[in-house]
Amino acid sequence: MAWVLYSWVLLLASVLAEPIPDGVLDMECHERSFVIAVDLSFAGDDTRFEAVDETGTYAIAEPYAAKCGYTVVSYPLTGRLELRASYFSCHTEKKESQVFAFRFNMVVKQDHDEVVYVLNKTCSPSLEWSQREVSCEVNYMEVSLKSEALCTAGKENKNWNVNNPAYGSSIFDWQVMFQRNEEQMMSMSLSDAREQGYMVDVTGERLLFRSPNGKPESFIATVDNILVEVVHATLFSRQRWLVVMVDLVAACSMDQGSYEDSGQMVFQTPVAPYPGPDMAQIRVGFDGGLYEGEDLAVSNDTLLITIPLDVNGGLRKSVANGSLYEFYTFNLYLEQLFEEDEAETRLRLRRTLTTPLLPHLLVTQNESFIEERIFQVELGDVPEDVRLVSLRLNGQEVAFTNSCSVSDVIQPGRDHGYRLRVSFDHPAVMQQYSRASKTMQYSLDITFTLSVLPENDLFYHTVRVTAEAGPSPPVLDAVCSESGIHFTAKNWAFGFLWSLAVGSEVLTPELAARWGYQMTNSSQKLELDVPVYSQGFHYEDITLEQFLGTFEILIKEQQTSTVLKTVTKTCPFPTTELIVCSTDGRMTVVANLSLLMPRNATPATSHLLDTSCGPLEADDSRALFSLSLISCGSKIKLSEGNVIYQNEIFYSKNQTDSVDTYKRLVVQCLYPLESLHRLFSMYRFDSDNPGLGKISSKQIAARVSTTALPDLVTTTKTPQTGGYTSSQARRNSAARPQKRLGSKSGVRYVRVSKHGRKGVKEWNPIRI
Repeated sequence: MAWVLYSWVLLLASVLAEPIPDGVLDMECHERSFVIAVDLSFAGDDTRFEAVDETGTYAIAEPYAAKCGYTVVSYPLTGRLELRASYFSCHTEKKESQVFAFRFNMVVKQDHDEVVYVLNKTCSPSLEWSQREVSCEVNYMEVSLKSEALCTAGKENKNWNVNNPAYGSSIFDWQVMFQRNEEQMMSMSLSDAREQGYMVDVTGERLLFRSPNGKPESFIATVDNILVEVVHATLFSRQRWLVVMVDLVAACSMDQGSYEDSGQMVFQTPVAPYPGPDMAQIRVGFDGGLYEGEDLAVSNDTLLITIPLDVNGGLRKSVANGSLYEFYTFNLYLEQLFEEDEAETRLRLRRTLTTPLLPHLLVTQNESFIEERIFQVELGDVPEDVRLVSLRLNGQEVAFTNSCSVSDVIQPGRDHGYRLRVSFDHPAVMQQYSRASKTMQYSLDITFTLSVLPENDLFYHTVRVTAEAGPSPPVLDAVCSESGIHFTAKNWAFGFLWSLAVGSEVLTPELAARWGYQMTNSSQKLELDVPVYSQGFHYEDITLEQFLGTFEILIKEQQTSTVLKTVTKTCPFPTTELIVCSTDGRMTVVANLSLLMPRNATPATSHLLDTSCGPLEADDSRALFSLSLISCGSKIKLSEGNVIYQNEIFYSKNQTDSVDTYKRLVVQCLYPLESLHRLFSMYRFDSDNPGLGKISSKQIAARVSTTALPDLVTTTKTPQTGGYTSSQARRNSAARPQKRLGSKSGVRYVRVSKHGRKGVKEWNPIRI
């Protein structure tokens, strides 16, 4: 009745308790124990367990845990905290050795508060009890016997002394006496034994004796050259003229395992830990998984268990200690079955075996592709708990880009790897030119920085790879600026192998200075700044707000002048004033008309010689015109081997305006006659080069007809540049007299391109 009532109380408590948290991984009934497994990330270091029964709550901590049959062990490698409770643990409710009811509190510290979770379970063993059961736990030894196995005084026992005070005890007063080696110790009452940390229970269907490991009454013996810990207790009681005596012996191997050079772990234990029984069966497992007969050998009464490092259930951990090391841990479970006179003894042993620190070698393979100019290095045999943190190439910390990438590699088993791809042209790659073989020697020192999880301890793995291939042209980076385009070649160490060209002209420092470029060339780096209105610029998408300027550089082989690369950069620039003469015969002009406008006039009302040709766009002061060179009243002249196309921007005279004179802007495009094709045979305009643009102002008397224009001002082209700059125009004006047109308005010039690109309109601007 009491059992039924208590079971009902347990059931009610389990219903009313908090739900089992996600951090509890398992609550399993094993053959002879109940196991609770908790996630270490949930439990933390301060988690504790309490056993609960009808008398109260009891903290499970050493030495009480060993005395009462509880084992609490942490497994950091698997992230588990385990509580193992013997079926005969102190506060377990037992019914006929078949039903065992457990109740525990798990106390977890969360946010500075303690949260209590009630964990209840009722277990029934799946395996029938043997006459004798011996358990060798990590913190205690336990022996249990069936009640009918008890001996009577009819059997002679040399350890019995008729003068022992037990003869004077009451009929049910049990005594326990320990034997250490050949030394027989004084007996003590069960209450005294319990005070010293032992547990003896003579109620129910089985007799139980439990001893914590390392007690003074136990001793170390050598059995078949193997150290075992032995506790030998004799339990006896005088019942009238009969004496009941029971020998309780537990012997557990103390072997901690040894690592063999063959790469295996070996654990050994005596075939029979103490004389008498014959071993009939062996079962071995790791972390609860069992298998029979594998990797077991019996030699000279010694049981050898050979454990491969990769056995299922084994645990591996990496360690960073300058280099990479590893160790393996095996939570060994050994079960031996002995038979003697049709009586069974079943011994269960749990041990944690650990290898020493073993070096773990990472494998690198050079799988470079010379034809593709790619270093490919594979770092293999990287353990699962190791991650790549960063990368250094020739001592430089690098970011992962198109020229340097890292990818994961999946490998069979538990390991993985990384595949590194680095272009020969990456700035970090060292290059050395061999004049003898006319090849480039490429070398790369790679330092992998790796981290061991979860500690985040770092270690480094270094490898050097080399390759030999033909030299590679430099890589030019281009960046837009407010004033132009900035080009950079960072791998210019072997610039003597290459040349840069703008159109058909090889870009030398002298030519760059003449064209107004800023060019610096060191042993490792070349920089070039090209102002926006410089020789070689091409222009398109011109509006009053902005236009697109494009500059192209050719990279050539020095010896053969073969074009190896073309680097083109297009940038937006704000529009002020400009004139563009295209290769397909169009003139595009953005002009400031503020000085030309009569009263009440706007740029939108301006026009060309053909008064029907007005601006495409206009604002308060500027107008945008775009016209064919032979339209809108344009005039054509031949002068000194050049063809000149000229037009004017002006306002029609207002009859009511009292001003006698008014201003015009003369716009013109000049093309060398030799660059034109089919000029007089076809209507289509086709020029090899953009034209040379010019804008000037002139003042016309009111009585002068708009069709009667004076001769065009001619200016000699500077032979060094093929174009003009503002400063050059001023120098030319100062050096020789020029015919002036009306007022002294200045004219600014810019360099113009001498080359063209098929299919692309090319422009030559003049900035006012």
